[in-house]
Amino acid sequence: MPMNIIMDDNSTKLVAVQIFDNVVKAEIAKSILDSAGIFCLLEGEYMSTIYSPIAFPTRLMVREEDLTEAEAVLSNR
Repeated sequence: MPMNIIMDDNSTKLVAVQIFDNVVKAEIAKSILDSAGIFCLLEGEYMSTIYSPIAFPTRLMVREEDLTEAEAVLSNR
């Protein structure tokens, strides 16, 4: 799975833990990580509702240092 790295205002690296072609599934995964206390955000969720989700997929982003934990949490759902 490709990982996009972006920088926020505090120079924290964010990486894509999962990429979705369905905004509802992305929101569910985000709520699972939120419940586990892992900071996350969705990137592109509005673009994928306007345009094709193939062209603009929704990315679930986490801090780079939380990536392993986020993957473990999501794999147990």
